[in-house]
Amino acid sequence: MRKLVLFLGVIWLSVPLVAQEVGLQLYSLRNQFKTDVQGTLEIIKDWGITKIEGGGTYGLSMDTFQDLLKKNNLDVVSVGASFEDLEENPQRVIENAKAFGAKYVMCAWVPHDGNKWDLAETKHATEVFNKAGKLLKKNGLILAYHAHGYEFRPYKNGTLFDYMAENAKHFTFELDVFWAHHGGADPLALMKKYPSKFTLMHLKDMEKGIKGNNTGEEDVETNVILGQGQVDIAGTVAEAKKLGIEYMFIEDESSRVVEQVPKSLEYLKELE
Repeated sequence: MRKLVLFLGVIWLSVPLVAQEVGLQLYSLRNQFKTDVQGTLEIIKDWGITKIEGGGTYGLSMDTFQDLLKKNNLDVVSVGASFEDLEENPQRVIENAKAFGAKYVMCAWVPHDGNKWDLAETKHATEVFNKAGKLLKKNGLILAYHAHGYEFRPYKNGTLFDYMAENAKHFTFELDVFWAHHGGADPLALMKKYPSKFTLMHLKDMEKGIKGNNTGEEDVETNVILGQGQVDIAGTVAEAKKLGIEYMFIEDESSRVVEQVPKSLEYLKELE
């Protein structure tokens, strides 16, 4: 049975199947964490979520934060890592992931000059991820790159993402369905094309009528309740289950996250 996980930023309802399949990306609740770390973790617990994606302690000591996680029955299964650390200090990444007891390490952004992203940047990022991923693998960790849209620019008969996917030897990918769609790709088609490349997923929907681009930038308020936007959430969730993607994290970056996540969870339950 798979798990839908919220990237420390989204939460799920206390519905048995959903609680087993969906998690939260903690970035979703970044504003709530600023004022009340303990209370925010309690909200996640009340939603019924047990698996989260995070990596920070929000100003608390690791021991204190870990105690709060345990108190609220929250398990960090994936942690974020910067591209800079993966390139220059992968040991720091390994130590942080192990401190949380995580299985996955995800990187969500590759720094680049303004809107400049071409084959040279793509090749460099791929080399860094392969090198770091090989080391992480030796330490029992799986590295997943979270594409943000600029990777879907044209290259030969496909895209720059195709270059990355075809040359990913020691790392996998976390598919953010919002950013893939926003960048001009079809998330469902990507999963069918690369069935063994995606190990994690971010569930996020985009307001109808919004036109995407491949810059990796968009107003966070365009994040809407799952199933109410223009992304094929039902199709991607069904395919993720078929492929055995272990964790699907709800990520809602809007200011309405606390109100929207429960409704997103209700929608996901309807898909069962």
